[in-house]
Amino acid sequence: MVGWECQTNPREASGLDPEAVHESLFEFHVRGRTDTAAFLDMGDQFLALIETADETSDAETAADDHRHIGLVVDDRDAVERGLDAHGVETLPTNGLDFHDPWGNRIQIVAYEDIQFTKADHVRHGMGLTDLEKSSAAVAELAEKGMAPDE
Repeated sequence: MVGWECQTNPREASGLDPEAVHESLFEFHVRGRTDTAAFLDMGDQFLALIETADETSDAETAADDHRHIGLVVDDRDAVERGLDAHGVETLPTNGLDFHDPWGNRIQIVAYEDIQFTKADHVRHGMGLTDLEKSSAAVAELAEKGMAPDE
């Protein structure tokens, strides 16, 4: 496993505070928190990050490498720089994936590269009116008859 070690208690193993790491990488409002969870509002989305008890001592199985949280960001390179600044190793994938201190697998995707499109009023409210789609994403939308107006 590459990235933060994920033991029975990933927070203790990594020495990093999951909320502080997420806060330095992404803009969000903390809706609530407990000793083992943080509930975040991120733009028009909601995210719950929860530490779970793990009965195994095998570090390889403590983190789930199949289930993941996909976060769409306006600046993927900025997230990658933030991960580097925290000393977080990314996973060996074609994208930008990593484990947070609680063992959650996070996948970072650039807004420009996906078909998903936020409504203009949502982007305006988030201060992201200059976001555009890549030609590949526009082509995928066009194939479905959903290309944005030129």
